[in-house]
Amino acid sequence: MANINYLCRKYKPKTMIQINSYEDFKQYEGQELGHSGSIHVTQERINQFADATLDHQWIHVDEERCRQESPFGQTIAHGYLTLSLLPVMWGQIVNVGNLERQMNYGMDKLKFAQPVLSGQHVSMTARLEELVNLRGAIKTTVKITIVIDETGKKALEGLATFVYYFK
Repeated sequence: MANINYLCRKYKPKTMIQINSYEDFKQYEGQELGHSGSIHVTQERINQFADATLDHQWIHVDEERCRQESPFGQTIAHGYLTLSLLPVMWGQIVNVGNLERQMNYGMDKLKFAQPVLSGQHVSMTARLEELVNLRGAIKTTVKITIVIDETGKKALEGLATFVYYFK
């Protein structure tokens, strides 16, 4: 697992919520859960993501061409790179314990609103929209909003669904 201090410029969420059961989750239904720390989206991170996904579009990796041709004047992060930061930021907001297992179930209504420029920082807010007790599993729908810290604008938002199997 990656070192959180390396990933985050500032790791200061208000208070991490501890969840150990359906009942613990239920008290937060319809409420904002919190705000993550900030993650620096460096050109090195963008290049590593390009290598991992084989997506080497010039808008992401060619700094010189971007200075000359891009409407942003510099490289931008892949939208899916920004989305891939969700698990580490979610882990800064909520700690779900007492688990047999958990899984990412899917994303709905995902919208990439604003590109993240190389060098910017992003953070996330999470709101528990829905909780379903599936008799043995809990399905949560969480509205996530990832924001560019420097501008306050949304980079992306959507509904993340997680399934938790408590002991």
